[in-house]
Amino acid sequence: MTTVHPFNISLGPLHITGYGIMMMVGFLMGGWLIDQDLRRRGWNPEYAADITVAAVIGGVIGAKLWYVAATRDMGALLSRGGLVWYGGFFGGCLMVLLQGWRRKVPPRWTCELAALALPAAYALGRIGCFLVGDDYGRPTTLPWAVQFPEGLPPTTAGSMAREFGTPISPGTSLDTVLGVHPTQLYEALLMLGAFMLIWRLRGHNRGTGWLFGIYLMLAGAERFVVEFVRAKADRLPIGLTVAQVTALAIIATGLVLWRMWSKGAVPPGSYLASGRT
Repeated sequence: MTTVHPFNISLGPLHITGYGIMMMVGFLMGGWLIDQDLRRRGWNPEYAADITVAAVIGGVIGAKLWYVAATRDMGALLSRGGLVWYGGFFGGCLMVLLQGWRRKVPPRWTCELAALALPAAYALGRIGCFLVGDDYGRPTTLPWAVQFPEGLPPTTAGSMAREFGTPISPGTSLDTVLGVHPTQLYEALLMLGAFMLIWRLRGHNRGTGWLFGIYLMLAGAERFVVEFVRAKADRLPIGLTVAQVTALAIIATGLVLWRMWSKGAVPPGSYLASGRT
């Protein structure tokens, strides 16, 4: 069993967390991947920066608003924490599509390009969650279990019982640090596999946007499965979490787009193709 303490850097008044670092790296990696694909096509690489900036703004705002709506904690609007991935995903998608509309880039091409970046960026972001001890799983005795004594919240018996309703064995001290599933790493590995598959398919001859449908199905399936071992307190009467219900909706949307966009090439538009050699 491994014990992980938060990875933080303090430079005078500046406090940098491992999550913040990996989130920044994720956005930069996503932008670089889109840039490489645009250059491969001979198109305008500046659109990669457009997508990245829009994703940062929309992602942070959406993640924050989703958290506030779920917890009704208005004070979280001004806090460093309080970010929900699904809110960031929807907010980022909306802002990126609006940026594409402003540049007169067809939405199907924006989705096609974003499909390359999203799984890699998400995997890096989940490593950031691991570095600060957030979004971990249920208690387990598996050899790769991880303890987060200073996690968000700590994986002590008392904290797990209070925050997630985790049953505690009789006689267990509330201060006992429990080992939990490192679900952050599970997700990072699964989405790394999804990225490798999507990157390999990027030269496909299917319809424009077809790749985005595959991404949605893979991302939704990954989250649906991992949620079964996540430490959660939002399980519905049907036994699923709110995230799992959202994941099913994302899978269904991906299936529809995969079928709808399996045929038909869409012109990239003048802005996107302006870098053609």
